[in-house]
Amino acid sequence: MANLTATRPPQPWQAPTASDPVGTTLRLPGSKSMTARALILSAIATGPSTLRRPLRARDTELMAGGLRAMGAHVSIVDDERWLLRPHPLRGPSHVDVGLAGTVMRFVPPIAGLADGPVTFDGDPVARTRPLGPLIAALRSIGVRIDAPGAGSLPLTVRGTGRVTGGEVVIDASGSSQFVSALLLAAPRFERGVVLRHVGPPVPSAPHLRMTVQMLRAAGAGIDDTTPDVWVVEPGRLTGRGWDIEPDLSGALPFFAAALVTGGRVTLAGWPPSSLQPVDRLRELLGQLGGELSLDTEGLTVRGTGVVHGLDADLSDVSELTPVLAALAALADSPSRLRGVAHIRGHETDRLAALTRELTGLGAEVIESPDGLEIRPRPLHGGQFATYDDHRMAHAGAVLGLAVPGISLTDVACTSKTLPEFPALWSAMVTGGSDHR
Repeated sequence: MANLTATRPPQPWQAPTASDPVGTTLRLPGSKSMTARALILSAIATGPSTLRRPLRARDTELMAGGLRAMGAHVSIVDDERWLLRPHPLRGPSHVDVGLAGTVMRFVPPIAGLADGPVTFDGDPVARTRPLGPLIAALRSIGVRIDAPGAGSLPLTVRGTGRVTGGEVVIDASGSSQFVSALLLAAPRFERGVVLRHVGPPVPSAPHLRMTVQMLRAAGAGIDDTTPDVWVVEPGRLTGRGWDIEPDLSGALPFFAAALVTGGRVTLAGWPPSSLQPVDRLRELLGQLGGELSLDTEGLTVRGTGVVHGLDADLSDVSELTPVLAALAALADSPSRLRGVAHIRGHETDRLAALTRELTGLGAEVIESPDGLEIRPRPLHGGQFATYDDHRMAHAGAVLGLAVPGISLTDVACTSKTLPEFPALWSAMVTGGSDHR
């Protein structure tokens, strides 16, 4: 597979319109969230690890490249099985974060364990993504960081081979990744970490649960019984085999196609139990008019062709917001999506971008500080800007199923998490039935 870490030129794309209900079985790549966490834990473990069916996309290749630059042996030649052998982390080295929040936030804490300086920078838009709370937290436990900007990239972590650790107070209301970043590295800190969140609720709680469960699986001692407090004991992590689940967020646009067209989409290879928020997705899809079921074939969504409006707090599943907003614009009643103020700091200000693009196609959208109210109207074709944001591209593709003439300014941005998206999507809409 071609290297995905280089920035690609924009690729305009005509979103295909469905003339019939879709009916397809897909086997999607692994979860980005699980792949990123497994890479970090493997890099600071005491023995080799393997990642089975990981996500190979720009974000995860950048993560692997950053760890390799710091001295870890990372082999990603085999798409189905990545191998990581940890070595003492070192500098000087440079980590290209691209536009990946996981890379810019998960790697600096372990860079403090490197012997020498590690510099971080990325795409121009990455310099606008918030890092201030993480930088302040790392400095409070003994990590030297040079950050010329106001809590953003570029920055240099001046690693000394050790991090003292200890008590940390942080406001992680801007991103759960601030908490996950510190927890993942904490077992290697001399005193571990006692991490306290102070502020509005931390978003994306399922991602925090995933972090805690994967730390325990690697042998870490972690106590999360007190709300907004995490205690990680210092200790050794064990290299192991990681079975990476299919990516639930990446599956959502395909599931949305079942709702819009009254069809069926099955995600093959789904495990009986999951670290991802399947129950929350089941609840949301049910409110929208769909049906989700899990059996030996996989995770299946069926739709009726009628999408209902939705009133939901999405703070725990904020990455689903763009596709849910697209569904809301096609619904038979108004929707209110709330609790997602923090997605203004994602790849783009997603609330402003969704307001602009949905309004441009004829929807009535009222933007609030923490969400959107969407009142469906007849939509028309037109250009849908993607803002170098894979989730915006997914939203535009969903709209195109029901609205002829929608063209995305760039579909290449989907390489961030699913390079195969345009081909999989087009095959599904034009009648392909099985893409395993």
